[in-house]
Amino acid sequence: METIITGVEPPVLTLSGIEKSYREGEGELPILRGCDFNLFPGELTALVAPSGAGKSTLLHITGLLEKPDKGDVIIGGQSCGTLDDAVRTRLRRTEIGFVYQFHHLLPEFTAVENLMIPQMIAGLEAKEARKRGLELLAYMRLEKRATHLPSELSGGERQRVAIARAVANAPKVLLADEPTGNLDPKTSHYVFDALAALVRATGLAAIIATHNHDLAGRMDRRITLDEGRIVELE
Repeated sequence: METIITGVEPPVLTLSGIEKSYREGEGELPILRGCDFNLFPGELTALVAPSGAGKSTLLHITGLLEKPDKGDVIIGGQSCGTLDDAVRTRLRRTEIGFVYQFHHLLPEFTAVENLMIPQMIAGLEAKEARKRGLELLAYMRLEKRATHLPSELSGGERQRVAIARAVANAPKVLLADEPTGNLDPKTSHYVFDALAALVRATGLAAIIATHNHDLAGRMDRRITLDEGRIVELE
């Protein structure tokens, strides 16, 4: 994959001095010890680290699901460190998309309805939400599966619907936690290609946590967590 030139545009996401510890007995267990990182538009970054290194904690803080003990998360130039919960929730809906190892589609709704729901929660009319949902499914080569329930889709199809849903509200940042972890190698590559194409086409920025070193090697950058700090990998 061709590496893009970063730094021309300002970063869409900045992590500045992120620290996080959890209580363990009468003491504290430090997980993140001053993480600094910039993510630029259109950039795919692989987060590769062993279990227990703090990947999920980092993603949760980046996605405004948890607050750091110290430091700041800056999205689109806006500091999120002092925002109240209501504003953080609104930012999660509009500025951040999430994809997990399991698709988490609503089983009683069709593929296109699963894409419509987050848009309608954000205030879009049903007609417009359906139009955009169908456009995204077509981009993911799923237009013929729009009216199918999740139970009628293959694993790869469900995950592609989940990716489309994550970007339905045109977020600035996409966070994916092992998005191909439940798929076979061939399907994993197909789903990753679809995700990468979507990132390129929309200009959003993505952090993808993965244990798949082959997929990580196809991304623009690779980072890991070493003693609680973000380190760039060659």
